Amino acid sequence: MEKRVLILINKTAGVGKAGNYTMDIVTRFAKAGYEPVVFPILPEDGITSESIIYQYDGRVDAILCSGGDGTLNHVVNSIMRMKNKPVLSYIPAGSTNDFAKGLGIPGVRARAIEAAVDGKPFSYDVGKMNGTYFNYVAAFGAFSKVSYATDQELKNVLGYAAYILSAIAELPQNIGYSCHMEIEADGVKESGDYVFGAVSNSSSVAGMTLFGDELIQQDDGQMELILIHAPKNLVEFNSIISALAMKSPDNPYLTYKQVKHVTFKATEDVEWTLDGEFGGSYKETDVSVIEKAITIRTKYT
Repeated sequence: MEKRVLILINKTAGVGKAGNYTMDIVTRFAKAGYEPVVFPILPEDGITSESIIYQYDGRVDAILCSGGDGTLNHVVNSIMRMKNKPVLSYIPAGSTNDFAKGLGIPGVRARAIEAAVDGKPFSYDVGKMNGTYFNYVAAFGAFSKVSYATDQELKNVLGYAAYILSAIAELPQNIGYSCHMEIEADGVKESGDYVFGAVSNSSSVAGMTLFGDELIQQDDGQMELILIHAPKNLVEFNSIISALAMKSPDNPYLTYKQVKHVTFKATEDVEWTLDGEFGGSYKETDVSVIEKAITIRTKYT
């Protein structure tokens, strides 16, 4: 076999079934002429994507990740630091799989395995926030921590419904949340109080569709900046809710535009989530877009 693939399996992701298909994955790659090298992701034992991938820089032609959006985030951060970046394959096994849906990677496991081996290579944009990379979203504010704070066992049992329950539980404190920020996006400045903000490369975040799919291109060198201004009264609140429900970004209390570079300056530390995982707390945050940084196999056309 002339080619080698590094296969990383996170069997605790999503509903906990990622490990059930390991032999199917190994067999399919072997038949395609790859030598499979398989590792489980076991962070509690120090077996992480970062520690494994570091050892295989320049030694593999492809890396396959089977897990959720958070697992993929760790894999991509490791690949971005490699001198020789291999092609990436992804078999989504999380609770929402926002990123895979955006790229058109099949949700049916057998088809996802076929795409992982024979899918069309597609180079997509990667975001970078204060030195850490993300695939599809960096977010702050109301409900942004729901995805990483939701109990994994609850997600295993209920899937996307677990996010809804967690969001409802957080509702009282989120209604009153706001953060004052100065924001500069591609040279254009604005400031105000915000209840939510995100730099996104996906039309779906935590399973919820934000705006139209036709607005999103994962390889155009830009991401979408979404800001929700803090409502001052019930009329403004209802206007925001209506705009989100109708998926209409044309609203005076929303900022929605494509950007290449954004800086956020807050009056206090703000918690961020990256691809559904905790991304740190910062007063100053710098987000940039790295065009076509990762090549992934997908059914994307």
